[in-house]
Amino acid sequence: MNPRRLAVLALFCSLLAASSTSANPILRGRIVDANGAPVAGAVLEIKGTKLRATSDEDGAYQVELPPGSYTLVVKRIGYAAEERTIGVPGPETEGEGLNLTLAPAPVPMRPVEIAGTWSLLHARGFALPVADLSGDRLRNGATVSLARAIEGLAGVHDLHTGEQIGKPVIRGMTGPRVLVLDDGLRLEDYSWSEEDGPSIDARLAERVEVVRGPASVLFGSDALGGVVNAIPRSIFADAPEQAESHFGQEAYLSSNNTEFGGAFLAERRDTGFGWRVFGLGRKGDDFKTPSGKLENTGFGAGNGEAMIGTRGAAGSWTARYARYSGEFKLLEAGESAAGAGEGGGPERKAADDRVQLSTTRQLGGVRFEGRGQWQRHSLIELADEADSTGAPVPGSESVQFDLLLNTVSLELLAHHGSGRFSGTFGFSGQLQKNDTRGPIPMVPDADVRSGGVFAIERLDFGRLSLLAGGRGDVREVKADSNAGLALAAETRDFRQLTGSVGAVYSLREGRKLRFNVGRAWRAPTLFELYTNGPHLAESRYEIGRRTLAPESGVEADAGLVLERARVRAEING
Repeated sequence: MNPRRLAVLALFCSLLAASSTSANPILRGRIVDANGAPVAGAVLEIKGTKLRATSDEDGAYQVELPPGSYTLVVKRIGYAAEERTIGVPGPETEGEGLNLTLAPAPVPMRPVEIAGTWSLLHARGFALPVADLSGDRLRNGATVSLARAIEGLAGVHDLHTGEQIGKPVIRGMTGPRVLVLDDGLRLEDYSWSEEDGPSIDARLAERVEVVRGPASVLFGSDALGGVVNAIPRSIFADAPEQAESHFGQEAYLSSNNTEFGGAFLAERRDTGFGWRVFGLGRKGDDFKTPSGKLENTGFGAGNGEAMIGTRGAAGSWTARYARYSGEFKLLEAGESAAGAGEGGGPERKAADDRVQLSTTRQLGGVRFEGRGQWQRHSLIELADEADSTGAPVPGSESVQFDLLLNTVSLELLAHHGSGRFSGTFGFSGQLQKNDTRGPIPMVPDADVRSGGVFAIERLDFGRLSLLAGGRGDVREVKADSNAGLALAAETRDFRQLTGSVGAVYSLREGRKLRFNVGRAWRAPTLFELYTNGPHLAESRYEIGRRTLAPESGVEADAGLVLERARVRAEING
């Protein structure tokens, strides 16, 4: 080979080797209390930068730092803030790293943002496997369907009829066996067919977290297969130097189904006050496959949110309004509808409005949280009327059924403890009213009342953490009489006890063993109990069974977790 070429190649290889070894040092260690017990959920901030880390269940943390001098600040509710100055590189980025000890504080620091019951999955753990989707991975794949956005996560699949409607499938379970949350609050809608999905636009979420396994001890009915939580971006800045304002818009185009859309964002984020207005619209044509176009699978949607809140040393409050609405054309059973379009096949009109209020207050050594939500969910199906031969008449669109669901939910939590022993007591309640309108009743008018109380406790022994929780739920369903369904008025009552026991053991830094056994349940839906009529789009006739009992299951999970600065791996069984 030419000597000059060899010299150039050698120079290139040396530069490549140098770049591959120029990674910044990693600061790692553990955050513990005065007794040496790990402190989970402690926030380590690097003053003057946006770098931060949160300690895991073993108190371990790690953050990559370029060379320089830094001041570290560690905060956790129930402890005094700890501040430390270090130099990088230095002894803190070598060997066992930097271990930090937090002292109990009679007056806690400013409370962190409300996360409700969902936060207990991280703070208390229960050793349930949790996966998340955020950043560019979520943004690039964020469609109007939440299930389509997360189907790439481990153990998660999607049951869908095009780009517009999909249901998350976790461990083979879907529909009412998978609970969907919007910022930690239950999402109540009609999940009775393959043509309905969660009323959340994935684009509104900053990240989506998925729990695989039974979680009824935290959330009550429906969390049999798992839980999906869509979490919006915080309106608060973590530090004064991170305060910012955003104003912008964007547009996009997808070639498969000629989907196009746009979004508008305006927000202000500060440490004690924040607000946001976020809106987006989408419109898509029929879905295309290698075999051709699936007629009548287009959609149009307009979704958004508005949020405002304040927080301080004594507590915080936030208010949020979210809107999900659209018209979704339905792929019919059998062959595709010829000439689908306006009046060319059935379609669903969905509208979902949610008002959410949250507050937190610190009283002595107990932190109280209160969260409430009002949700109005409307679902209307339209189809062409048939002539004397049974053929659809184009342009003769009429309402087939019209359903309206109003739900009021409340959640109250009390968190205690800051050392080896900590826990949470909670109450959740719900009032729900179902109104059946339109020519096809589908289900009767009904009122549903439910409530639950639970307790979750954690005991730490160095590297070993033991976790246990129990819950009791009651639900009452009062169905009105309905001549069209040949149904007399009746009342059904359901009562269930659920529980969970788990353990987390830290083998070495970044590696943990987890084990959990839990019992979950779900109450039968109104459709499973009382429906009586044809489901034309799916070519079937549905008949409910009024004597159905609650469904329950017991599941055991074991896993090995490996976490490094740039890698996270998990083996579960």
